[in-house]
Amino acid sequence: MTAAGLHVVFGAGQVGRELARTLAARGLQVRTVTRTRPDFVPEGVEWRGADAADPTSAAAAASGAAVVYQCLNAPYTQWPQLFPPLQSAVLAAAQDVGALLVSLENVYGYGPTGGRRMTEDLPLVATTSKGRTRAAMTAELLAASETGRVRIAIGRASDFFGAGVTQSTLGEQVFGKALAGKRADFLGDPDLPHTYSYVPDMAAGLATLGTDSRAIGQVWHLPGPTTVTTSEVLAIVGAQLGRTVSLRTVPPLVLRVLGLVNPMMREMVEMQYEFTAPFVLDTGKFVSTFGATPTSWETAVVDTLDWYRAREGSRERSTLP
Repeated sequence: MTAAGLHVVFGAGQVGRELARTLAARGLQVRTVTRTRPDFVPEGVEWRGADAADPTSAAAAASGAAVVYQCLNAPYTQWPQLFPPLQSAVLAAAQDVGALLVSLENVYGYGPTGGRRMTEDLPLVATTSKGRTRAAMTAELLAASETGRVRIAIGRASDFFGAGVTQSTLGEQVFGKALAGKRADFLGDPDLPHTYSYVPDMAAGLATLGTDSRAIGQVWHLPGPTTVTTSEVLAIVGAQLGRTVSLRTVPPLVLRVLGLVNPMMREMVEMQYEFTAPFVLDTGKFVSTFGATPTSWETAVVDTLDWYRAREGSRERSTLP
């Protein structure tokens, strides 16, 4: 086991923040690293400021670490340009301090699967810009592991949702609009099976990878709620709100037209294949090895809606005279 010692989490976004909280709740020594101090640092977690893209700064922030977690991200419109240097610097930092590196990944590297279930041994044959970037970043980690430079464990998740998640498929366009009584927006076929990953389950999975030596040297699909269709998710949301949540789908042609004037829409065009065929992440390897009890859809939806309600309440209070 590798639980003892300092656990350093690079990134304090939705997943990094939850991971730091999860590790601290397990009684571990935790440090979170970001460029500027986050609005919220979990109780029992040390914060240290550093530029993760600078290898020297990253190495200093990782000093004393037994485990380093890479939970960073880059602006979506600059993802291929800005993300690889971040990972390279954190990889070098983990190597410099002799720490295990646990890296969070998405599933872009697989590319279109034609509806085939995604398992960890599926080739990384993506042809999109972001998919090729992700595959190259994975290759960098595996090469470092194979040459003995650093021990690694990779945790992959699908489209994620949960408290604080706004810029995702099940973010503002679904939960935010549903809570406001508006139609939800979706960029694909809502009646296809699609795996969604819940942030607390992702954090728990990453914590397992960082504290169980059986994870070292391998890729793992992080467990989460049962794979259902997006329409089924909306039905659960509607049941919690006490009303039907209507859905507006955006046709591919309309998305391409929007992409001409909206940089974010332009970036989403190449990833639309994820919503035109079944998109199912097989988490059997993780579950059979470590065991896991993912959050139910009902609980995950309630917790996510509670966060959106709290956010709206905060906004309303801030506008009071």
